[in-house]
Amino acid sequence: MPRRLMLLPSRDPARIRLVKVPPDLGPQEAYRMVTGLVAEAGSAAGEAGLADVLEALEGRGFEAVDFVLGPALD
Repeated sequence: MPRRLMLLPSRDPARIRLVKVPPDLGPQEAYRMVTGLVAEAGSAAGEAGLADVLEALEGRGFEAVDFVLGPALD
């Protein structure tokens, strides 16, 4: 079974993250869960907010994936 990945975009390229979605979550369920976690941590700005989101994701089975950000296609 191929692994499912979710790209967490950001206006700041340094804050873009790629995570592996837990196999027991469907795409819509994963999207809703991440949306809720981002909203909860939205009050914390900067790196603290990003760290809170990533920690909460890891606690729910998501796994950060290293990646190389390529050039823009447009």
